[in-house]
This record gives sequence, C-alpha cells and structure tokens, in this order.
Amino acid sequence: MYVENLSPRLQAIAKHIPSGAFIADIGSDHAHLPLALWRSEIISRAIAGEYKQGPYASAIQNVQRFEGEQQISVRKGNGLEVLSSTEEVDAVIIAGMGGELIRTILSEGNSSLQDVKRLVLQPNVSADSVRSWLIENGWELQTEEIIQDAPYFYEILVASPGQPDRPYQSINKEAALLLGPYLMKEKNAAFKAKWEREYKNWQRVLGEMEHAAEKTTQLQEKRARLLEKMKIVKEVL
Repeated sequence: MYVENLSPRLQAIAKHIPSGAFIADIGSDHAHLPLALWRSEIISRAIAGEYKQGPYASAIQNVQRFEGEQQISVRKGNGLEVLSSTEEVDAVIIAGMGGELIRTILSEGNSSLQDVKRLVLQPNVSADSVRSWLIENGWELQTEEIIQDAPYFYEILVASPGQPDRPYQSINKEAALLLGPYLMKEKNAAFKAKWEREYKNWQRVLGEMEHAAEKTTQLQEKRARLLEKMKIVKEVL
C-alpha cells in the first residue's frame, strides 16, 4: 500500500492501518496522516489529536482545505483525552515521540483503550519502554518494522489485545525488549545499521565514563547497565 504525499516514516505506519478503520492519531502533526489515509480511501473516519494550539490550528486549516470536516475531527487535548466513550475507535496511532512519553500517554489514557483493536506506535527512542508497557497491560505485539530514512531509524510496533508474552517465548526476553522480538529475528539491514551505530556510540560513552574524575555509585550503575546492553547487542548482531 502506497499513500501519496507521505514521508517514508508515515508510509511505514500507514501499512499497518486496517482498511475502513476509524482511527485516532494522537499528536497528529497537522493531520497529515489522517488526511492522506482518508483521501486514499483507506480509512472511514479519523480523530486528529493535538496538544498545542499551533499544530491544532494548522490541522484544522489542513482538514478544511480538503473539505474533510465530516470525516476528520480535529480535537485539542492531552493525549487520549480527545477520545470519546461514545465512539468506537478501531486503531490508535501514537508516533514521532519518545518511548517514555508514549508510555505516559498510554498509561494516563488506558481506560479509553477498552474497545480499541489495534495500537500502532512509533517511538523515536526507548522502544523497550513501550514494549514493557504493552506486556504489563495485556497487549500482544503482533508485528514490528524498522526502516531507515537517513540519518534516522524508525521502529513501528503494532499491538492488539491478546497474550502479551507470546512474542517473547523461547527467546532472551531482556534482549527482545531492547531490540524487538520480531526485529531481532529478521535482522534486516536497517536493524543492523541502527544497532551498529548505537554500539559505537555506547563505546564512546563508556570511554568517557572511564575517564570521569569522580566514580560515583550512580556512574558505576549506569556503566553496568550500558555494558549489559552492549553485550546483548553484540551477541544478537
């Protein structure tokens, strides 16, 4: 599925949106994705949620420009509070944020996800934090994708209500949380390039720690965690 006028990152996200779905795009980035999906006749309806006034006003203008007010509702609010209990949203998209922020949005709005069938999440960093949240809250990771849009790497996590431990069976769970249970099995070019770069960056950070004037307990703990992650990545690669 190719949707016109979308970046490679948003193209990758669009692939995981069910045909005919009613979606909610949280932090909608001026409603670009909902508009493209609607104009391509992939979705039926959408909520475009924005927290800040500037992007909210821009999203309204974009929707009005394409006369999509009946199908795309632009709403201003914090995270999942833009969802209504009277509407049955099929899929929720939260993309382009840090993993910790995505985790916070999901936690604070968890009660709004009761009837949602799919989560499509794209953390810029700390995807492991998002995977942990999914496990803790009964969401089963269905598939993952990683792409490179130079110089950046993007991971897309797709989850549905189910058996959250299923993807982590018969593999090193700690490694799978960090790298992704599906991604570490596939090991495509983008996956290898991302973690090779990350490993080199960690080596640099480790060198800085070694030369630190003061070896605090906090620094030693951080060093130990870093060494453990480096070990995991080296073994998987």
